[in-house]
Amino acid sequence: MSQQSKGGGFFSNLLFNIIIPVVILSRFSGEEHLGPSLSIVIALAFPIGYGLWEMKQTGKVNAMSVIGVISVFLTGGISLLELDPKYIAIKEAAVPGVLGIAVLVSQYTRYPLVKTLIFNAQLIAVDKVNHALREKGNEHHLDRKLARVSYIVAGSFFLSSVLNYILARVILVSPPGTSEFSEELGKMTAWSYPVIALPSTIILMVGIFYLLNQLKKLTGLELENLLADTAK
Repeated sequence: MSQQSKGGGFFSNLLFNIIIPVVILSRFSGEEHLGPSLSIVIALAFPIGYGLWEMKQTGKVNAMSVIGVISVFLTGGISLLELDPKYIAIKEAAVPGVLGIAVLVSQYTRYPLVKTLIFNAQLIAVDKVNHALREKGNEHHLDRKLARVSYIVAGSFFLSSVLNYILARVILVSPPGTSEFSEELGKMTAWSYPVIALPSTIILMVGIFYLLNQLKKLTGLELENLLADTAK
């Protein structure tokens, strides 16, 4: 079994990162149940625990998983310290914003992040593609195509940053430490997928399809030969 297959799937991610926290925050945050503070602690324990478990299962540190766990810790800390909700909005915007900047800046280093995010062995048959590029004499074109994909990927992060901030500012209006605030936190988590993840994912998919189309032209390989076995 490959390392990639040891991790959780889509439905596991959805269950532990979205469904369970939303149910806890929206249904059990009242004083007659868990209370505002304990409901936040228990709700946030699921995505944190799942993220740590997935990193252990894959046998390697996934940078995106680490960022996700840190983000959840920050949300919990801000909530439990009963700071102004605007700090959660700032945090929600800062995480994808910093990632977008990192993608752009890394383009001018020896290790562009777009290779980690998209041009990797889990999605692309990298060795086969590099061999075909050498045979066609098109190796020098790859970096230029990846640079364009970097702008698309960064754009998806920047869109996520703006939408995160707007969503948090619109939904989080009650004082922290109240059951109303916990319910709003659950509502924000629930809305994050259709409002934020969906459009950002669409833009990211545009970047992936653009790269595959360009690789097809540069290598002469068909789509099924461009994709890694784990992506087929």
